[in-house]
Amino acid sequence: MALLNILGKLFGNKYDKDVKNIMPIVKQINDKYSSFSSLNNDQLRSKTKELKNKISEHIKTDKEEISSLKEKAESDISAEEKETLYDQIDKKEVVVIEKLEEVLSEILPTAFAVVKETARRFTENKKIVVTATEFDKDLSAEKDFISIEGTKAIYNNHWKAAGNDTLWEMVHYDVQLIGGIVMHQGKIAEMQTGEGKTLSATLPVFLNALTGLGVHLITVNNYLAKRDAEWMGPIFQFHGLSIDCIDNHPPNSDNRKKAYLSDITYGTNNEFGFDYLRDNMAKKPEALVQRKHHYAIVDEVDSVLIDDARTPLIISGPTPRGDVHEFNELKHKIDTLVSAQKKYITTVLSDSKKLLKEGKKEDGGFKLLRVFRGLPKNKALIKFLSEEGIRAQLQKTENFYMQEKSKNMHIVDEDLFFVIDEKNNSIELTDKGIDVMTGNSEDKDFFIMPDVGASISVLDNSDISESEKAKQREILMRDFSIKSERIHTVNQLLKAYTLFEKDVEYVVMDNKVKIVDEQTGRIMDGRRYSDGLHQAIEAKENVKIEASTQTFATITLQNYFRMYNKLAGMTGTAETEAGEFWEIYELDVVAIPTNRPIQRDDRDDLVYKTNREKYNAVIEEIVSLTEQGRPILVGTTSVEISELLGRILKTRGIKHNILNAKLHQREADIVAEAGNASVVTIATNMAGRGTDIKLSDEVKEAGGLAIIGTERHDSRRVDRQLRGRAGRQGDPGSSQFFVSLEDKLMRLFGSERIAKLMDRMGLEEGEVISHSMVNKSIERAQKKVEENNFGTRKRLLEYDDVMNKQREIIYTKRRHALFGERLSLDVSNMVYDTCFNIVNQSHEFKDFDSYSQDVMRILTISTPVSEEEFESKTEDEIVDITFEKCLENYKLKSSNIASSVLPQIKNVFETQSATYKNIVIPFTDGIKTLQVTADLEESVKSEGNNISTAIEKGVTLAIIDDFWKEHLREMDDLKQSVQNAVYEQKDPLLIYKFEAIDLFKVLMSKINKDIVSFLLKAGINSGENNIKEEKHILEETNLQTSRASDIPDANPQNPNQAPQKQKAQPIRTEKKIERNAPCPCGSGKKYKKCHGK
Repeated sequence: MALLNILGKLFGNKYDKDVKNIMPIVKQINDKYSSFSSLNNDQLRSKTKELKNKISEHIKTDKEEISSLKEKAESDISAEEKETLYDQIDKKEVVVIEKLEEVLSEILPTAFAVVKETARRFTENKKIVVTATEFDKDLSAEKDFISIEGTKAIYNNHWKAAGNDTLWEMVHYDVQLIGGIVMHQGKIAEMQTGEGKTLSATLPVFLNALTGLGVHLITVNNYLAKRDAEWMGPIFQFHGLSIDCIDNHPPNSDNRKKAYLSDITYGTNNEFGFDYLRDNMAKKPEALVQRKHHYAIVDEVDSVLIDDARTPLIISGPTPRGDVHEFNELKHKIDTLVSAQKKYITTVLSDSKKLLKEGKKEDGGFKLLRVFRGLPKNKALIKFLSEEGIRAQLQKTENFYMQEKSKNMHIVDEDLFFVIDEKNNSIELTDKGIDVMTGNSEDKDFFIMPDVGASISVLDNSDISESEKAKQREILMRDFSIKSERIHTVNQLLKAYTLFEKDVEYVVMDNKVKIVDEQTGRIMDGRRYSDGLHQAIEAKENVKIEASTQTFATITLQNYFRMYNKLAGMTGTAETEAGEFWEIYELDVVAIPTNRPIQRDDRDDLVYKTNREKYNAVIEEIVSLTEQGRPILVGTTSVEISELLGRILKTRGIKHNILNAKLHQREADIVAEAGNASVVTIATNMAGRGTDIKLSDEVKEAGGLAIIGTERHDSRRVDRQLRGRAGRQGDPGSSQFFVSLEDKLMRLFGSERIAKLMDRMGLEEGEVISHSMVNKSIERAQKKVEENNFGTRKRLLEYDDVMNKQREIIYTKRRHALFGERLSLDVSNMVYDTCFNIVNQSHEFKDFDSYSQDVMRILTISTPVSEEEFESKTEDEIVDITFEKCLENYKLKSSNIASSVLPQIKNVFETQSATYKNIVIPFTDGIKTLQVTADLEESVKSEGNNISTAIEKGVTLAIIDDFWKEHLREMDDLKQSVQNAVYEQKDPLLIYKFEAIDLFKVLMSKINKDIVSFLLKAGINSGENNIKEEKHILEETNLQTSRASDIPDANPQNPNQAPQKQKAQPIRTEKKIERNAPCPCGSGKKYKKCHGK
């Protein structure tokens, strides 16, 4: 590290070089900015139109070529020609994106200068008067910061943001221009907290929005999404750019679709991901809400793309027998088991203390290790480990028994009922535990898995009849399945009782178990632990156990954000994860210098032996700081600790606010007060990101905001975010962490060396150590955790990459069916593939009978070749002949269907066209029936020619969706089953990849075969009046999202249930206009007749 510092001083580091390369562009921006001061307001606004025209002119020729190619591709030409044309279209679209980047780089100085000049004018003028456009008039009907007077539009420089009246008083500094350039280049801008990331983002957002392809600004929670959209919105709207926030609108609604069609769209990461999944479950093009993914800026990019990347977004629905489980039946046994272990551990710990006191270190250490293996979170154990020499003794004993791959560890574990490995979050039931669980029940093998292989071998060698053997096999497999599920349930219940604590990992609210995000401290509504763990916790807490669900659609945030043409990010803490950003996303991190030097005093950590000593010291520090008149932000890692400190402060008579997952509704009010003199705010990680604590001059003179951390987090980034709340924009402030050897990080990874140091120094109770070397030791422990987490994330994402490749193929195929533009080519390819499979299976063995039967059964045509031709011709020749014959037959069939259904369609059009828009045609192959939707007017105009396309669309979508859901379930099962490969010294990931390829090949073959077979066999249901009006019926599928929307009107658990009535809110962020009042747009009409329609 010292060598790197020396080399950096000699040659300059990467970040300095990055900034140096950008400075010439900053100079160009400032030169343009200076020249714009002479322009009037209308001339400044006209610059936006000039820039838009320049962009459209630059790509005009390529756009025209794409339109021409699409027109040719949709004409009646061969499949080969279509494929060639679509390849050309795809290549041309890539060229357009490249040309857009060229022209945007060229106009960047002008565009950035326009935004900076606009910010200056809003800062220096209470009102800005411009000539009113139609956009201004429409905007005035919705927002109260703009009014229309005659031909003029008047913009005020204050408006509502997050319910508070906000005065605009910001102009971009040079460091914010640098940040904007970095983000436009598709990199991550690491800007220190308080340096104005939100304002800096307005620059690349404005520039890229000029393309008309849409810009997404993604935040970690809906409070920030809504606030930033309202706060920055008028700067964009002044230039005629539309802006919206998807979190303001329910999923699948017209308003959410409109939000995506805006030039600039704000929203939370989860909602963007869920909308993508919902779009890929849509049955009609009109139901889609998202456009193509062009450019996104991710706020708090490390939280979204690192911490949340491994958590998949899942849309799920009910599964057969999903409410059948044994959690309630088995939880009493687990309760008994855990109580027995606690009682036993208490005795062993007492014996250990006694033996160690007598100097019998070997025996005492043995019993201490047994306690640690039995209940590592036992509070008495944690306290004992903080005493002099005890942790060192535990480490020494554990190292001895872990020798030679832990071959003697079973001696330690033999008297335990179960063994816990806290580091790996795993738990294992012992033989003694199984005996306790079985108790007096008649079946001693109640929790023992049968040896299926051995039992089947005995069965096969027996003399019983084949039918009896089959019956016995079935009983054996059923027994295996039941016991496998039972043992899984027991393991999950044990985890719930011993590793997951209420008010730490989760909270219980409204009779539901809700997960608390470890990184942000916020409740993740709707998200559930996977693999039955959530149901186990529900059983433990005696709340309703929800039924298990089946995955319908899933994607990780990592793979969602990879779809954008250009991705950028901003945060205050990306440098520690720079390697991961580059390796996974190819995102470069650029550290932006601060506008003013940081004045914050970051003090060395204070390390205590026990939590009691630590919390006493924290309280004394709070008392001292409040007397100085300084506001204090106390950071905690859990709801439980925040409430504990709150109770202690209450007994001391110190006023305070608590901000945690249970009290998130008061976030805006608490943050607004947090900067006042002597105000104490206790907060979980919720306050660590995106919260701007404003300080008065009085507070700055007193020393600024004081940050007190009550525990080091696993991740250095979270600690840096907390520190960053103080010392913003050169403000004074201080930060200090209080640590104890009982903290989770110190227990698991960091305390051995520090414990030895404290023992050598002979520290008494209440005494503390503080040194920069101790800080470095703690940061090394955090680095260990980060490296471990990166390995875990990378592994999980490699699994998802396999799934993602399959998802892309299926979703592309689905989109072609939805829009129909490339569907004819897909159908042609599916017919060819099916013909190839039929010929391939029989030609090698010259099995003409099988070929003939398959052709008639699947393709519904007579054999196109004789037996002699089948044996003499090559495989490719027979495939081509079969394909041509099949395609010819399909075209004739489509034409016959169109002509047979046309009279009924014309009749409906003549009699019901005023009320019917779309019609439903029942289409059946004799086994199942599909309702195919077609446009009534188009059907008449095209003489029924669109009917075959409508049938192809309906059939393809229905069959793909059915098989894809089943495939997702099989992939989930596969992921679980391959984990057993480690026992065979094999890599589970490698086996998963091989097996997944085979499963996907089978899936594609089934999809192709079923679609082709259905299209070739099926026909219109016979009978009169089959054609009816399309009815929009709400599907009662009870779809759920793994992270539910924060929108109050939406009820993801039960979409059919009426939304609960919301309490009236005291603050309105939008203008309320009486229906009979004059419309604010200046038209002279009543509001209800104009913009209030």
